Amino acid sequence: MKFIMNYIRKEEWSPYVAGVLLGLVGIAAVWASDSLLGASGAFENLAGLIGKAVAPAAFDNMYFNFIMPPGITYGVILLVGVFFGGMIGAATSGTLLWGKKGSANSDEQWKRIFGPQVWKRWALAFIGAIILEYAAGIAGGCTSGLAISGGMLLAPAAFLFIMGMFASGIVTALIIYRKNY
Repeated sequence: MKFIMNYIRKEEWSPYVAGVLLGLVGIAAVWASDSLLGASGAFENLAGLIGKAVAPAAFDNMYFNFIMPPGITYGVILLVGVFFGGMIGAATSGTLLWGKKGSANSDEQWKRIFGPQVWKRWALAFIGAIILEYAAGIAGGCTSGLAISGGMLLAPAAFLFIMGMFASGIVTALIIYRKNY
C-alpha cells in the first residue's frame, strides 16, 4: 500500500501505467453508465442550459432540441469529474498551485521562448482550450471521444485522427518553438 501511495504522489507517472489505468477507466465508464468517454458536448449542453434560461426563443431550434439537448448530461458530469480529478492529482503530487520547483512558471524552455510572465502561460492555455473546444465542436468530438473511446473500439477514424493530432502537434511545436525545441 505504501508503494501505491508513493507512486500516486509522483509528479510524473509512467505512460504505460497511465495508459492501463485510462483503459480501465474507459471500461468502467461503459460498465457503469453504458457510455463511452467523451466530454466535448458538455460545453454545448451547458451553453444550451444557460441560453434557454436567458433567451429561450433563441435556443429553441433543431440543434438544442434534438442534437445537443441542454441540461446536466453524462458529459457534464464527466467534465466536472475530470476537473476535480485533475485537481486531486495535482494536490497529491504537490504541484497544485506552484509546482515542485516553487514557481507557477518554472519551465526554462517556456521562459526562454515566451518570457517569465505567469499571465501569458494562463492566457495561452485558455486561448488554446477555446480553440480546441471550437475545433472539437466542428469535428463532432474531442480527443477523449474519438482517440480514446474510438481507439478502444478499434475504429479506423480514431487512428487517422491520432496520426493527424500528432502531426499537427509536431508542426505547432516547430512553429511556436522554432529551432529551440
